[in-house]
Amino acid sequence: MSTLLKVDHIETYIGQYHILQGVSFEVKKGEVTVLLGRNGAGKTTSLRSIMGLTPPSKGKIIYKGEEIHGLPTFKVAGRGIGYVPEDQGIFGELTVEENMKVAMKAQDRETEDRMNWIIDLFPDLKRFWKKAGGNLSGGQKQMLSIARAYLNNNDLILIDEPSKGLAPIVVEKVMRSIEEMKERTTILLVEQNFLMASGIGDRFYIIDDGTTVHHGQMESLVKDEEMKRKYLGIA
Repeated sequence: MSTLLKVDHIETYIGQYHILQGVSFEVKKGEVTVLLGRNGAGKTTSLRSIMGLTPPSKGKIIYKGEEIHGLPTFKVAGRGIGYVPEDQGIFGELTVEENMKVAMKAQDRETEDRMNWIIDLFPDLKRFWKKAGGNLSGGQKQMLSIARAYLNNNDLILIDEPSKGLAPIVVEKVMRSIEEMKERTTILLVEQNFLMASGIGDRFYIIDDGTTVHHGQMESLVKDEEMKRKYLGIA
């Protein structure tokens, strides 16, 4: 399976703080790759570094064979990378419909087809099509954020903590939706909920104190109780 994204020993500072101190991972086309680690390990900063929101000072980020580190965020997005931030990033004063239309890069048949598919995947969005985004439930906001990222012709979607703050029944819905999206796009996922991560992830990378410490097939991590205890705090 071909490599879509390669992050090679990136180092990223936020102000004076050296957050990423040598993070490396690869994302294979057609898979769900999961970044795991304790809070503050550097997972979110890794996604933000890819998007150019907190640019790395060292290392390389290669997407589809081209170096993208150093590019402004809008150009990274223009290369075909969608981003679902931890805070969801929707416009609370706009309706669901308006949020979707604002996210559209093109108004063509292909985009329309993706719109119809993602709305069928998230029927709540269809139900509240004319409702302001700020009035949606936490789970519905997450669905809207994911739908906006999928809407355009993105070959890779970065999703940060989709289960955060959601009820278990909603987490199951989001998990099933990502499983279905996996058939159509490639996903890089940051997720603290190990049950969800292990259920949909193909490959994992563990980040600890700003460095990549372990990686492999997800099924191997599920069986490794010592590694889960040491790096994820799972007893």
